Amino acid sequence: MNDLNSTSTPDVSNIPSATPFVLNADELIAAFTNFLQFDVGAGGASAETIRTYWCEVRYYLLWCQTNQLQPLTVTRDQVKIYRHHLVQKKYKPTTISLKLVAISRMYDAAMEYGLLISNPVWGVKPPKQRSDPAERITYLTADEAQAFLQAPLAKPASLKTLRDQLLLGIMTLEGARTMEVHRANIKDIVRGVMGVGITVTSKQQQRIVPLIPELVDLLDRYLLARKRAGYSIAGITPLFINLYYRPRNLNPAEQDFRLSRRGIRKIVDGYLNALDLKYGEGRTLSAHSLRHTAGTLAIQSGASLRQVQDLLGHADPRTTAIYTHVGDRWLNNPALNLGIKLTPD
Repeated sequence: MNDLNSTSTPDVSNIPSATPFVLNADELIAAFTNFLQFDVGAGGASAETIRTYWCEVRYYLLWCQTNQLQPLTVTRDQVKIYRHHLVQKKYKPTTISLKLVAISRMYDAAMEYGLLISNPVWGVKPPKQRSDPAERITYLTADEAQAFLQAPLAKPASLKTLRDQLLLGIMTLEGARTMEVHRANIKDIVRGVMGVGITVTSKQQQRIVPLIPELVDLLDRYLLARKRAGYSIAGITPLFINLYYRPRNLNPAEQDFRLSRRGIRKIVDGYLNALDLKYGEGRTLSAHSLRHTAGTLAIQSGASLRQVQDLLGHADPRTTAIYTHVGDRWLNNPALNLGIKLTPD
């Protein structure tokens, strides 16, 4: 068996153990390997998603090894013990949820391949999130967003500055996810009577992100500069490219030509740090904060909940409703209108 971090059948045979216990997980791992390749994301899961699943499953198998449990004979009560172990390790509820989902998908694969008749993770829920959902929302104010989107202009005009400003604009103003801009290709640009947009694909959804006129102009200038620089603008090529890599034989389909999700996060952090916005009192901004910025500023500017839900591609309006709580509870606190004073005049 191969390394558990790889997408092929992992190797758990050399996991250290205090006793001569042998972990018997070959069939389970083989089933999960096929499951990741052909079923997750309908066969189109990103490499990062697959790595995440393997990382969480590897952690679970190591726990089974340490506790001398065979994964195919684990009971629901033992999964609850694993959940308690995660709580004791002080993992956040969202992280515990991810870990439980990963091993649940592994057991789903085992059922599909006839190795089990039931999934021991079913019914085992992660701890409830006790924090205020609005506290997890980090975003740029309108003034900060403007400075951030103009930051690439501080350098001489180039293909890189055009790419970066377009990337930041689509994420900050239109709320596109890192995964979505990473996956977008030239052929995903949509030009119609209503305007110009980009078809983006996330885990379970596809939608068109409309572009405001300034972003359309920026998109056209970026594509023109890219063509003049000798880069392909064929439909199969990525919309956002790695400018430090030239495809061998100018093959535009090579994956290293695509700006990686890590590369996108690095670009965002670079501009946040340049403006001293990355870290502040009570917040740490990230690439995902740009999506929060789009939702928060849209609500604050008067957009309806339904409009913001459609823009961000939220399946559940309750997810979008979180943005109404950001700042609103301070600006429109009903207690401000009660007229009750704590000290006499």
